[in-house]
Amino acid sequence: MAELLVSVRGSREAEVASQGGASIADVEYPVSALGTPYPLNILSVREALDKAGHEGVRVSTNIGERQHDRASSCQAALGVATAGADVIKCGLAELPLEAALYQADSLVRTLEKFFPAKKTILAVFADEDLRRFFDPFKDGRTLVTEAGATGVLVDTFNKLTGKGLLDYCTVDEVGSLVESCHEDGKEVWVAGSLTAEELPDLWGAGVDVICVRGAACESTGRGRFGEVSEQLVRDLVATIPK
Repeated sequence: MAELLVSVRGSREAEVASQGGASIADVEYPVSALGTPYPLNILSVREALDKAGHEGVRVSTNIGERQHDRASSCQAALGVATAGADVIKCGLAELPLEAALYQADSLVRTLEKFFPAKKTILAVFADEDLRRFFDPFKDGRTLVTEAGATGVLVDTFNKLTGKGLLDYCTVDEVGSLVESCHEDGKEVWVAGSLTAEELPDLWGAGVDVICVRGAACESTGRGRFGEVSEQLVRDLVATIPK
């Protein structure tokens, strides 16, 4: 079933997103592509959601955009899982396929050993300068399938250009990736300054999860640093096909 993820800065925004119908509250600090948060913030979000009766809402987070040291990356993944994240996103920016697989294999095996019920999502990037390292639409299926992860997230790396995911790729490219990954039982998530108007076509392409931040915020000129709005989240959830 298709799901909406809303990135939140803390427990208050997580409750607002959940009241609006989001299935996943993604804890981040939105200053960079994935926005790595403090573990205690992850814990506070999980506890606040449980206290408010939103036990069914999953908490996701990330360990950063780049993983260059396997041991530190695996420790970080275990740390955020212990803090309460149900889904751990692992950024693999600036790594070619072979190196990305090397890192991803250790991350997946580590999380499966200690937290077999939790999901590992491998985050790769569609920006032109990042695709010279790794092309999500050519190599995404190989990465997620050979690493044994739950799925792959295709995002944008540079959030300051004014460009979104669909400035770097087409809906057809997304749909082809979805079709191939689904053949292997893997999920495809998408993010990257997506607008409400773009969601219906992406749902139509078969994506499993759409991740938003700015589209769910009352920005008043602050963009990703605006406040999550319950009504905007409701409007975004309403785009999910029945």
